[in-house]
This record gives sequence, structure tokens and C-alpha cells, in this order.
Amino acid sequence: MNDKEQLDLLVSKYNTLRNEIGKVIVGQHEAVDSMLLSVFTGGHCLLLGVPGLAKTLMVNTLARALGLTFSRIQFTPDLMPSDITGSEILDDSRQFRFVKGPVFAGIVLADEINRTPPKTQAALLEAMQEHAVTVGGTSYPLPSPFFVLATQNPIEQEGTYPLPEAQLDRFMFNVRLDYPSFQEEVDIVKQTTANTNTEVQKVLDAEEIIAFQQAIRRMPVPDNVVEYAVHLVASSRPSVQENKYISWGAGPRASQYLIMGAKAHAALHGKYSPDTEDVIAVAHNVLRHRIVRNYYAEAEGISTDQIIDNLIKG
Repeated sequence: MNDKEQLDLLVSKYNTLRNEIGKVIVGQHEAVDSMLLSVFTGGHCLLLGVPGLAKTLMVNTLARALGLTFSRIQFTPDLMPSDITGSEILDDSRQFRFVKGPVFAGIVLADEINRTPPKTQAALLEAMQEHAVTVGGTSYPLPSPFFVLATQNPIEQEGTYPLPEAQLDRFMFNVRLDYPSFQEEVDIVKQTTANTNTEVQKVLDAEEIIAFQQAIRRMPVPDNVVEYAVHLVASSRPSVQENKYISWGAGPRASQYLIMGAKAHAALHGKYSPDTEDVIAVAHNVLRHRIVRNYYAEAEGISTDQIIDNLIKG
């Protein structure tokens, strides 16, 4: 199967995936699309929203539809790094044996990741970047494909810790979930208070996901699209004179993620090459957690999304 046939098949599978996830998840179409984009590019995704918006259920449903092993880690203030990665134990034969932690799964749900201190949050850094865990001087590879989908409560809530910038940068997307509309909430209440059990069918497996990821990575990108993405990221940095609202801007990883996200967005919409509209479509999710506002922005009530809007307008 050549790349064009592979990408045509991806569009069909993508629509089937959305339908399967829609059996359980009412609304939240943008969040579901963003998670699928991150899956097909091999990136990690951070979901930001208040409790009760079905973030955990969304990730669990996605894992079932993708046919991947699923592990949920509940982040709490007393969680230790070894509770995530695993640890060496002394077995009956007086030999140290490594017992794998919950991070050894295809999809890892880091639930309420900002409710644990930075030391424990950092236990995911190597796993997210290197797809491996090092314990006792030995490196253990993680399953392939491997995704971290983390949920985060708004930082203003009690008992939260801000994520270190180095860890935030490992996430490809930062997706904000809004409250459902009135009709969506009516549908949610009807669906969840009835005695029904919806079965989610497996649509893909690990080998197919990897094949789609490789086809997307091989997609050609015009030079003007690459230059547009790099220009957009460079314009977010405080060295640019107009950026009076920004303390820190996005780094080169943002440019890489803009192009990979644009490729996946183009592929899922039936195109064989991305254009600048595909870059713009993923710009907010890629840049949202990489731009740090200064006190001028906070004093004037300028949000990060408004800053990104202005960067896109040029």
C-alpha cells in the first residue's frame, strides 16, 4: 500500500473512530479531534478543564477504540516516582527483580497531573521523551506506540502544583475543555442515568497506528508552510518588539509540533500535503502552554489565546 492509499484509509478509520467515541462521549468534538491528532503524530496531550467534564472517560474510551493497553495513574500529593515507573524488589532467590509500574502501557492516563509535587511529575519526563524508563542503571523500553494523556485541573483550584516548563514542553497539545451546551448536558444526563452499557468497538491496533504515523511523517511539506510555522513561533518570543504581553515565548519544539500537527490535520481532512490553514488549525493547542504572560497581560486581562490570535493575524 502506497502512502496515498494509506492516507485515504486513515480518513475512513478516523471517521469510524469518531463515531465509536461518540457513542460514549457527548460533544467535546474539538478535544476528541485533538487527541486523535496527537495519537497519529506520536505526541502527548494535556487536557485542561474543571472536574466533571468526562476527561478520564474520554481517554479510557479512546484507548478501547484504539485497541491499546491502558493504564490510569491517579496523581496525589503523596505519590512517589517509583509508583509511576516501577521499582526493584528483592525476590525469594535474593536477586533484585524489576517490577514494572503503570507507565508501561500503550496509553497512560496521568489523571490530575498537577496535584502531585514536581519531583513526582518529573518521573514522566524520560518516559515522554525517550519512551524508556531507567531504574537502577538499566533502561527499560516502553510499549510502542506510547502516549501520555494527562488531565489537569485549573491552577487556581486548591491543592494544585504548577507543572515545570520542561515538562509542559513535552506535551504536543494543551487542549481546553469547555462546559457542554444545554442540549449536550441534557443528552449526558439521559445517557448516564439510564441502565445502558455502551460497547466501544476496536477500530485500530498498534501496528496500524504506527503505519499511519509513518505515512504522516513522510508527507511532503512546502517550504512556505515550514517558514510560516517557524515565523509564527519566532514571533511569540519577547525579543520581538511588539510582544509587550509575553515573558517567555515558544522554543523550537513548538515549530516541530506545528508542522507535525499540520501534517496530521491535513491527512485527517483528506489532503496529501499541509498548508498554512492546517498550521493555524493546531496553533492554539501547540502554543497555549509555551507562552508565558507577563504582568502587563494579567493586569489588562489579556489571555494566552488572545495573544496567539494576535500572532496569527500578524
